Amino acid sequence: MSTGSGANIAHIKDQIEIHQGDIRDVALVEKLMAPADLVLHMAAALGVNTILENPIESVSTNFTGSEVVLTAATKLNKRIIIASTSEIYGKNPNQPLSEESDRVVGTPQKIRWTYSDAKALEEAIAHALFLTKQLKVTTVRLFNTVGPRQTGRYGMVLPRFTQSAIKNEPITIYGDGTQSRVFCHVQDAVKAILTLAATDSAIGEVYNIGGVGEITIKQLAEKIIERTKSTSIITFTAYDDAYPAGYEDMQRRVPDITKIKNSIGWAPANTLDNIIDDVAAEMKK
Repeated sequence: MSTGSGANIAHIKDQIEIHQGDIRDVALVEKLMAPADLVLHMAAALGVNTILENPIESVSTNFTGSEVVLTAATKLNKRIIIASTSEIYGKNPNQPLSEESDRVVGTPQKIRWTYSDAKALEEAIAHALFLTKQLKVTTVRLFNTVGPRQTGRYGMVLPRFTQSAIKNEPITIYGDGTQSRVFCHVQDAVKAILTLAATDSAIGEVYNIGGVGEITIKQLAEKIIERTKSTSIITFTAYDDAYPAGYEDMQRRVPDITKIKNSIGWAPANTLDNIIDDVAAEMKK
């Protein structure tokens, strides 16, 4: 609930059991995990602003919290999927990024990389537990996953742009807008995760989950304006004016999804147009 809200799951609250707590709470995690058939570890402190403003808490949640969850899954012999991130790759200029691509991160004084480092250690612990304790773990690296009900509050660019476009307010791009990304609909990501969870050959493996169709941030803003029939104008703000000290961006981030396609036959079904339309429709409700 730190970067989401109860409203996001209001439509299914009668179908699920909700316990609000902290993944660093060992007793609570073990208690809730004990009766489970499958563990989906999706909890993280994420979003550029969250990481820059609360780096110590973010590292603690992302590293210590994950260690608690992974240790419990090992102790209780559970099948587990852990959600990692494209941030793992840092600013590696060699694109697209495969699961074997090197990590290229900045100096520790560039605070934004603490998220990448914490998630890298999470992955390392998971793999070590797989090798030494036979933990039934699969790691997924999510690339720019977006969809309805996502907040733009933590630096998520697509919902932030869409919200501004719907209101016909200026769309503010940080930097010059030439940086590029690839977006994946949350529905496609969920299908990939659940399929991997049911695939024994995926145990011990790591997979990129991402969309197709690289687009610059300026092109994204233009497309959102077009799709929403907005009268918004586009403005530009320097990174130094947009973020606290310690921010650093990467120019491109493009996933290579060959491995997951070959392993389980998964490919994203939604186009970027679909994603924008779904996000805009939810915001207009």
